[in-house]
Amino acid sequence: MLEIDSPFLIGSVGLFYIVFFVGTSILRREGISLQFIIEALVITLLIAGGDYFTDSDVNPVLFLIFLYLVTMRSRWVVDIANLLSNQGRQKDAISMLQAALRLYPDKPSRLIVLTSMGIVQLRRENPASALSILESVLEESKNGGLDIRYRSACHFNLGLALQQQGKEGPAGRHFQAAVDVSPRSPYGKEAKQVLEQRRSGKVKKGKK
Repeated sequence: MLEIDSPFLIGSVGLFYIVFFVGTSILRREGISLQFIIEALVITLLIAGGDYFTDSDVNPVLFLIFLYLVTMRSRWVVDIANLLSNQGRQKDAISMLQAALRLYPDKPSRLIVLTSMGIVQLRRENPASALSILESVLEESKNGGLDIRYRSACHFNLGLALQQQGKEGPAGRHFQAAVDVSPRSPYGKEAKQVLEQRRSGKVKKGKK
């Protein structure tokens, strides 16, 4: 394996990483996170500068992994929390999500953490708490910051929370919004199924 220790290459990898994630964020209608850009630039400059002044060998692959782990710190904690939640360990999942919020995430990451927290609260059979959290996420994301897949998840789980509280009209509107926002996402597809069940009189009680 060829070892490349060029500071220029490290800088190029960092800039490519920034452009790639900013581009995908725009495509997902998440918007541009200034905090993410600043963090990634600072880390890139520090590593590239250290490489230049110390003439050390910095592996670009390891640098890319490190850059991802730092800038996406809250998101991979969310992945762990979701895994715990899927195993029925809702209390542990909440603890992980609270830890993710303490990592000073940027706005898009924080909204993802809160979306997952709302879903976990719903799984804990606490629809009132889920409703409060998910509504706050949608309100804060009116000016951007939330991936359309997670926006669809918010609407779908809000529909479930409202349905559990007997509020069928608002629930139906959120199910439809989940479909409109991202019809091809898992939540959009499930919302479509729920709407079809509601029309046929077979109402889905909730997602576990």
